[in-house]
Amino acid sequence: MSFKNFVDLATSRYSVRNFLNKKVPESEIQKILHAGLIAPTGCNNQPQRIIVVNSEEGLAKIKECTRCHFDAPLVFIISYNKDECWKRPYDGKLSGDIDASIVTTHMILQAAELGIGSCWVMHYRPEVLKEKFNLPDNLESTALLVMGYPSEDSKPAPAHETSRPQDEIVQWV
Repeated sequence: MSFKNFVDLATSRYSVRNFLNKKVPESEIQKILHAGLIAPTGCNNQPQRIIVVNSEEGLAKIKECTRCHFDAPLVFIISYNKDECWKRPYDGKLSGDIDASIVTTHMILQAAELGIGSCWVMHYRPEVLKEKFNLPDNLESTALLVMGYPSEDSKPAPAHETSRPQDEIVQWV
């Protein structure tokens, strides 16, 4: 895909829920991973942990964790190490969920630039994911990022281009 600028890329990207039965090459997976590795994190602690799931066995395990797998040929389990997060000193808030979200967004946008569709899935059973993938207690999962090449009939959800008015969201002080 070709984009004129960032806003063009961000506007054209949508959550894909219908994928071709086509594997994503490792070279493209590496580009997507790189985008996640260079994402900013609190104090650059880089607590994100990413599990690449593209084997038949791994994808079968994903299907036990969520119905929102959309038969994607590639899934990234995005999590963070609770022991490595920056902690806000005033109230103890960990940066991990924010860090993992920034990482996920970078990966989504890199995939879109490569013509690879994605859908951020938060509707999964974390306890089943932890069990199926033997995640240690210090890892907190944040998202399943399902990816693949969009099918020919893939299209944005009806509300994709609907945004609330800026004056409802933005306040100038």
